[in-house]
Amino acid sequence: MSESPESVLSLHDAGLDEETARAEIYGLLAALYYAPPTPELLANLRLAATEAPASGAFLEEPWRQLVGAARAQGDAGTASEHDALFGGVGKPEVYLFGSHYIAGFLNERPLASLRRDLADLGLARATGMGETEDHIAYLCEVMRYLIAGEDVGVANLARQQQFFTAHLQPWVPAFCDALTGHPAAHFYQAVAEFTRAFMAVEAQGFDLL
Repeated sequence: MSESPESVLSLHDAGLDEETARAEIYGLLAALYYAPPTPELLANLRLAATEAPASGAFLEEPWRQLVGAARAQGDAGTASEHDALFGGVGKPEVYLFGSHYIAGFLNERPLASLRRDLADLGLARATGMGETEDHIAYLCEVMRYLIAGEDVGVANLARQQQFFTAHLQPWVPAFCDALTGHPAAHFYQAVAEFTRAFMAVEAQGFDLL
């Protein structure tokens, strides 16, 4: 996992090409889900632009809601919310792991399949990372690498489609449902709705290939 980004993407910055924007969104989602957001990340998110150059862009409203949720809640409250939803000892309020949603249990066959695909990509879990590879933050980091990595034999559109279809698309909608339906989710309800919208855009784009 990389550290939380020091700046937050303006989704509608005309200077960013589509692939750079996609990679930055995956990086932002990874940072938001992996750990309580840093004060620097939240400060930059609160300052992010919320209007698209062309009215009606699909991600505009969920992005506006996400920025608004960051502005409405303080750093300590957001950190506490992350811990309440995803942390604690034993069973969390909301699971962040794909195996739970696909198989109903952690460390099941979906994780074994994921590890085979990661090995095929030449990737492995970083030393010191306690979470299994089906953590949503880890999967978002893999997608960011497949978009922005320099090895075109691995970082290409075909690999992105294969990985997304196998390891994100089957379960992220159910994860977003669990998160938006939880009474303790306020900031993270907006994060989940933005995640849902972004993943829908990704799925539609891959379907057109």
